[in-house]
Amino acid sequence: MAAPNGMRPVSALIAAALLVVATVTCDGSDPASTTTVSGSVASPPTQPPPSPSEDLTQLELAQAHLQHLIFIVQENRSFDHYFGTFPGAEGIPMEDGRPSVCVPDPIVGTCVPPYHNRSQVMQGGPHSQKASVAVVNGGAMDGFIRTVVKGPMYCADHRMDPSCSSYLGPQGQPDVMSYLTGRDIPNYWTYAKRFVLQDRLFAPADSWTLPAHLFLVSAWAARCSEPWDPMSCSSNLVLDEARDLMAQESRRPIYAWTDITYLLHEQDVSWAYFVGDDTCAFECVGTRRVRSTADWQNPLPWFTTVRENRQLGNIRPHAEYFADARAGTLPTVSWIMPYAGVGEHPGNGEPVWKGMRHVTKVVNAAMQGPDWDETAIFITWDDWGGFYDHVPPPRVDDNGYGIRVPGIMISPWARSGMIDSQTLSFDAYLKLIEDLFLDGQRLDPKTMSRPDSRPTVREEVPILGDLLEEFDFTQDPLPPLVRDPTP
Repeated sequence: MAAPNGMRPVSALIAAALLVVATVTCDGSDPASTTTVSGSVASPPTQPPPSPSEDLTQLELAQAHLQHLIFIVQENRSFDHYFGTFPGAEGIPMEDGRPSVCVPDPIVGTCVPPYHNRSQVMQGGPHSQKASVAVVNGGAMDGFIRTVVKGPMYCADHRMDPSCSSYLGPQGQPDVMSYLTGRDIPNYWTYAKRFVLQDRLFAPADSWTLPAHLFLVSAWAARCSEPWDPMSCSSNLVLDEARDLMAQESRRPIYAWTDITYLLHEQDVSWAYFVGDDTCAFECVGTRRVRSTADWQNPLPWFTTVRENRQLGNIRPHAEYFADARAGTLPTVSWIMPYAGVGEHPGNGEPVWKGMRHVTKVVNAAMQGPDWDETAIFITWDDWGGFYDHVPPPRVDDNGYGIRVPGIMISPWARSGMIDSQTLSFDAYLKLIEDLFLDGQRLDPKTMSRPDSRPTVREEVPILGDLLEEFDFTQDPLPPLVRDPTP
């Protein structure tokens, strides 16, 4: 059966329960020399996967071959910004090698095109729900510069300041109109060429980091009037109150609805949410927070379900991910969040290559460990960061989708060189987890043992594609592609 929106190969068109504290070496020395395994859960022994057979469905083949899913989530980049010139992808419209699209610039008074940015340090633009609505502008996708001019980015409206020159394009356009190429982010492009690039992966909501990460683990973002009552929640993409409570290290739960970890725990499927070494929640000890993951990227400690199930210990430091990968004891489902300085968030003064180095080390660890042949890795970015993208996001409900973000799938069973043009969002990640390990159970109030008041079963939205289409379990497995973290 044909996949929604089609797929194109490149050749054709590519501890403690309330405290999480540890030490990690993602950016320096080999973690193998400095860490020990803590709280690791070994995967149960598995039989060799069956030979491909006409009697087995794609899902059955996937269940036989895939025992580990890893989701690496970086920050604030649009698809066109990172892969707008990737061969065969639905990137920036071009004529004779130059962008054929432009966006009105109220400062210079003309319509300015995207441009190639050779700088590794960028400012980006506002990326709130209000900003998303403004840049999409009813599908015109022309509000990127107007929004950044109205926002807090200094160089957007101080373009004559010499210190702003590296944040501006050749026509003075702000760097929200910039794009990078394979020379600028070589490891990401190499992964996309060797494995699978997703060119219609939309952020799950038209809003910022916190809602995106809530959707990542629960397919919803909401405000709950009673933190212990899953029926007291209603959709909310602003979440100012929740953000403030998290920043205050509130000990009470905030998110009452049901998340995917509840279903995983219910069916005894192992999981871990890996964060920077200096990350802590609630009763934080000491002031060293150099390698700390922001609260907005680490919402699980504030989920009522995680408290009730005594699963806070599954929120673990990066060091333990590297130890698990080396030892072959990775959990079934892993999420990897960046720490400050390696998330690729624009406006923080850090170069993009630091984030790519972090991601490459995470991918290398999985490839070099004994679990590689039964692993699929997904790399994405949580929202668009203010950067230009020309594809209007489809609407599936009042919450989203949001603006397009990059997505890459890496696995020995990947259809090498494929560009997946199905319509996807983070909901597709949850759908894959549910299909592989939960017998197809959805985050559905009608079928869950813990119903909530969510308005949409996002995994069942008709437009949503199926990530199983990205795998070929009849092929010889692809070998590891270990990359230099700083090419």
